[in-house]
Amino acid sequence: MTTEVLRAAGAVVWRGPASRPEVVVIHRPAYGDWTLPKGKLEPGEHVVAAALREVREETGLMVTLGRPLPPAHYLVRGRLKRVDYWAARVTADDGFTPGEEVDELRWLPLEEAGALLTYGWDAELLRHLTAAPLETVPLVLVRHATAGSRAEWDGDDERRPLDAGGRAQAAVLATALPAYRPELLMSSPSARCVQTLEPYGGEILLDPLLSEEGQDPRKTPVLVRELTVPAAVCSHGKVLPGLIQALTGKEISLRKGAFAVVHRVGDRVVAVERHPVTAASPPP
Repeated sequence: MTTEVLRAAGAVVWRGPASRPEVVVIHRPAYGDWTLPKGKLEPGEHVVAAALREVREETGLMVTLGRPLPPAHYLVRGRLKRVDYWAARVTADDGFTPGEEVDELRWLPLEEAGALLTYGWDAELLRHLTAAPLETVPLVLVRHATAGSRAEWDGDDERRPLDAGGRAQAAVLATALPAYRPELLMSSPSARCVQTLEPYGGEILLDPLLSEEGQDPRKTPVLVRELTVPAAVCSHGKVLPGLIQALTGKEISLRKGAFAVVHRVGDRVVAVERHPVTAASPPP
């Protein structure tokens, strides 16, 4: 008997004014229930990418993820299942098409949605939805992916490239970053940092303050703190812990390829989440 936790991901999708949001609820004919968009992770899929995919497949909506919400845990045929959720704002609508999996979709105010939802854990998520600001700006802080051994690299360390595992990590990261729609990409000039962001696409701004040699405990946090649009920043294991501490007051370490997302309203940090990234994308 396996003890592996079943993994799924979804979102509480909202629209309208943040003070009076409407949320999406869906009806699944196979279960006869009203619930929130969610579904199982595909093999090797990152949990963040899975949330985007499931929302789009079940509702036709494209969303941007906001702050994380508490995960739900329950038993399915004797196995523990975990569903990770985020607040998610609609960015585009391809139109809902009823099908065998989901045959009806409704936009409802929070009170009406809570009354309609079949499961208590879904209704509880609605209470968490408005417990903190809905409109936040994400800052994604990425540690570069694996790049082989520094000791075995013959040449300028700044030019040391990603190895095969690192390239696979960068490809997985590129499936997760669209959840936060970064408008600005910034990196240490080191090749391994730049290559970690490249699969996402777009111009990458280089700044020595993000490098191991050029970091400054006073100037580097100011550089990143002043980013006011959704952004992804890639740097090093010797830089990021101090940077994250300065920005959030939290001690967070990241393995190679992993990322943290700081959700902000102005200078206020509303939430921080952390995710590993490997070629197989195991859950956090």
